[in-house]
Amino acid sequence: MEMTDHMIDLRGAFLPVVTPFESTTGDVDISGFRENLSSWFGHPISGILIAGSTGESVFLDERERGILIGAASDVAPEGTKVIAGTGMESTRHTIHMTKQAAQAGADAVLVSPPAYFKGAMSDEALAAHFAAVAEASPVPVLIYQVPLRLSTLEFSTGLIGRLSEHPNIVGIKDSRGQLDLALELVGATSSDFQVMVGSGAILAPAMQGGCTGGIVAVGLMAPAEAAAIASACLEGREDHAAELQARIAPVHQQIVGGMGVPGVKAALDMLGYSGGAPRPPLYSPSDDRIEMIRGILGEADLLSLASV
Repeated sequence: MEMTDHMIDLRGAFLPVVTPFESTTGDVDISGFRENLSSWFGHPISGILIAGSTGESVFLDERERGILIGAASDVAPEGTKVIAGTGMESTRHTIHMTKQAAQAGADAVLVSPPAYFKGAMSDEALAAHFAAVAEASPVPVLIYQVPLRLSTLEFSTGLIGRLSEHPNIVGIKDSRGQLDLALELVGATSSDFQVMVGSGAILAPAMQGGCTGGIVAVGLMAPAEAAAIASACLEGREDHAAELQARIAPVHQQIVGGMGVPGVKAALDMLGYSGGAPRPPLYSPSDDRIEMIRGILGEADLLSLASV
């Protein structure tokens, strides 16, 4: 993959970090957030995503996003990347949030599609929206194919192919979780366009098929394993990558996919991170689910290093 001036290197494993909240006030817990980042950056991850789906982006206000991005920029080691989610419903608001994120220290932005007026979002409308955001953005833009189980729309492969030609649209996070669809994007986009997967269950085969890496929530619970899968793929050690992938795939499927943000946060609490409760109207898992999560983490051999 040839890097040009506007490019950003998105190879490797990135973590879509959670946003911890204070249990009494409900405010963002910045000290817990910084401690989490320090722990995750103790592993050879390539970077993080702030205000993605796992970060409860739709529950964060503008000021909170800026504070989180600033804190992450302070903590992130040299060479790692801070990506910020900035997709809003209007083009104008998306551009405003994108400029704010860049000013706060983001290295790139991840832009979800405007999906409220879904029926009106033709390829032409979406192409104009993303082109306008990319033209106005001071940093590289990634398109976010949001998981289809959430309130979103699905991009056509043809549209992504067209957008991949824009010099400031550098990649996509494809969170549909289907390997064949991710690899279809690799084949349909320009040679310097970087396809990343959002499913930690397919990180190894996706990278082996030409994806540059992944932004994977399973890596929050298994940062060493996610980073090792990515490096093994980049170095051609496919057997090692497959072995690690088999171990953490169930954690993705059962906790990330099966329980969403509340499950991920509960798992992080067990592993010694600041997870905490999600913002209402999301709610914490039941005691039964907590025990299920403990069992899933144990099965994947992730509890041995935990403080509990």
